[in-house]
Amino acid sequence: MSESLLDRFAMEGFNTDWFENKATAIEAIRTRSYDMVLSDVRLPDGSGEDLLFELRDSPQKPAFVFITAHATVDRAVEMIKAGALDYITKPFDINALISRINTIGPGQCVAQGDQIDLKGSELGISSLMRALQAQCSRIAARARTVLITGESGTGKEVLARHIHDLALHANTGGVPPFIAVNCGAIPENLVEAELFGYERGAFTGAERPHKGFIKQANDGTLFLDEIAELPLSSQVKLLRVLQEREVQSLGSTNPSPVNLRIICATHQNLPSLVKQGRFREDLFYRINVVHLHVPSLRERPEDILWFAEKFLRQQALRLEESALGLSSNAKASLLAYQWPGNVRELQNKVEKACVLSTNHLLLPSDFFETKTGGPVGLQPASPPTLHEFVREAEHHYLEETLYRCNGKAGDAAKALGISRKTLWEKCKRYGIRHQSPSSDNSTS
Repeated sequence: MSESLLDRFAMEGFNTDWFENKATAIEAIRTRSYDMVLSDVRLPDGSGEDLLFELRDSPQKPAFVFITAHATVDRAVEMIKAGALDYITKPFDINALISRINTIGPGQCVAQGDQIDLKGSELGISSLMRALQAQCSRIAARARTVLITGESGTGKEVLARHIHDLALHANTGGVPPFIAVNCGAIPENLVEAELFGYERGAFTGAERPHKGFIKQANDGTLFLDEIAELPLSSQVKLLRVLQEREVQSLGSTNPSPVNLRIICATHQNLPSLVKQGRFREDLFYRINVVHLHVPSLRERPEDILWFAEKFLRQQALRLEESALGLSSNAKASLLAYQWPGNVRELQNKVEKACVLSTNHLLLPSDFFETKTGGPVGLQPASPPTLHEFVREAEHHYLEETLYRCNGKAGDAAKALGISRKTLWEKCKRYGIRHQSPSSDNSTS
């Protein structure tokens, strides 16, 4: 059977590895990246259940689908509650299996106990963002200076806060501060006073001492957004802070030691600015110790609908209303658009749609103001059939109810007036993924 599956998977274009026992499978999964594991419940050296449990804490844990005989269906159901995505019974329809596999990709979430979890990576579910997040734990524990680059709106501050939060988990003392500063928003004549602070009498109007942003971030993280906008005169003083780990306030003769992580961010090309004499070369090399680049949203289309649905849930909480859904046409429009403003633009369009739309299922016209009701260059899709619309409405109502019930299947089934078994069957049919309200984090 495995040989037949391999042949069919190859025809479908899947990159597949076959292992004949649990031990070799575990070794491979821990060293390679897989989107899905298709496993028999009974294995020569153990069981599929053993395989699942031994890998449940692995950071690279893929989605699990089990093949089982009718006699062990109850056991397969228990494994779904323990974290498996799905199971199929022998004999099975190979076309149905292929269709199921095609719905599973990086970031596919799995049922966990009595809750259905949609949470992928905090930064997104695309392979690019998962690779970026994989570096963050080590960076948070070791790096004192980080440079983040990327287009405006990609989430550079979100990444900086994520690094800070990871370091926070390892901190056994108080809560370290996170101070975010937009260097381009401070008037040039006030930059040094705001960054480095000042003593009483340092200049006219300095009636009391002021602790600058650098001292405010002591023992925590200072995030300097748009670092390229920092005046050259202030760049010299910042370089000393980075090199000596001390700061001297305006009007003071004694520098004070500081212990902090400095994360700089920019959407500009710093090497080009260095050549133009607009950014100090020595400062560039000093902040470019660890460099992280956040890709644009158009480079990671897998994240578009994930973020859209996340923002829809956030708006539902803010407005204290039921979460709106995305029609198939709206999803196509969102995926076709190039998103020059990246995640921030997507968040703004979702907020606008939630405020103005009177539809339970959002349409392309709720997001885009064009003659066709969709993005430029996108041909309007034909409207869904009644059957398609009903299926989509049921899909979103199930997700909405599970969300309101914090992912608790029993409560959701009661609210829907159906049995738990019927709920699980519908969730399986629609591939419903869900995240409880408490796990949502704001993104900008």
